[in-house]
Amino acid sequence: MTATHFLDTNVLLYSISDDPRDSVKRGVAVGLVERPSNALSVQVLQEFYVQATRATRPNPLPHNIAAGFLRTWRKRLPVQDMTVSIFDEALDIKAAHRLSYWDAAIVAAARALGCFELYSEDMQHGRKIVGVTITNPFR
Repeated sequence: MTATHFLDTNVLLYSISDDPRDSVKRGVAVGLVERPSNALSVQVLQEFYVQATRATRPNPLPHNIAAGFLRTWRKRLPVQDMTVSIFDEALDIKAAHRLSYWDAAIVAAARALGCFELYSEDMQHGRKIVGVTITNPFR
């Protein structure tokens, strides 16, 4: 199946949250993660691993559990590698749209995979950047 939607790191993190305050967001995130039309990037997978396993996180995941999630998602969903062309486009997007470099790299990866929608809580809902519309699925 062709990827049409791109998941930001926060969607993956909510999908594994055991915080009762995140229960609604967790349900939304689990539903999104299970869709076969989604895509990820190596950057998103890296950010997930770092955040999910950090010692200061309440109930951090052990390495083997976090790595298991990453392997599962990599098997099920297209994953955009970080390439020089993604890097260059991220720099252009950052300059043109006043995003952080990391957010611009996520937009560049989504565009490279042909995704028209990026699910993210961290960027401006409804904003369209280089043909990719940002949607906050937790609104």
